[in-house]
Amino acid sequence: MIIGIAGGTGSGKTTVVNQILNELPADEVCVISQDSYYNATDNLTYEERTKINFDHPNAIDFDLLVQHLEELKKGNVIEQPIYSFVTHNRVIDTLITHPRKVIIVEGILIFNNKKLRDLFDIKIFVHADADERLIRRVRRDIEERGRDVNEVLMRYQNTLKPMHQQFIEPTKNYADIIIPNDRHNTVAIDIVRTVISNKL
Repeated sequence: MIIGIAGGTGSGKTTVVNQILNELPADEVCVISQDSYYNATDNLTYEERTKINFDHPNAIDFDLLVQHLEELKKGNVIEQPIYSFVTHNRVIDTLITHPRKVIIVEGILIFNNKKLRDLFDIKIFVHADADERLIRRVRRDIEERGRDVNEVLMRYQNTLKPMHQQFIEPTKNYADIIIPNDRHNTVAIDIVRTVISNKL
């Protein structure tokens, strides 16, 4: 069973993923992040890589992601790429990922690709207020990715916001369940848990 969890940057997708993970036995579920599937950029200089628009569907290797999900469905082990946001490229190591009863795929652009979308048994969209998303993004990029506040805000204004409006927000229409992001939204999580339990 494959669950897709989409939503804008900083919408709280990770929180929802963790809430679902808490409800399931660890050996029955695995998580695949869209962020691992940014295109390899070995052919570009570091300067060129920093100019990549990571919020555009063209930045994602959807073919590999689809291929890996199909392999997991067949019961095969995959080598998930590991992406570095410091070098803006894949690292040499990979993450050995075993097939599980429940596979959660999360990312901002996962509903943009029809082949990928068609693999999901449940499509969840996490919705959050734009201001809330910006605050979370600023915090994360400064604390976890070593960016400075001006760089983060400029990127938000020039790239993130227009890309969200063009490519992410419209995919809400594909969702089976829309979760308004609120840490205490237990009803939505209960519904998801029930659906998973019934399917399993």
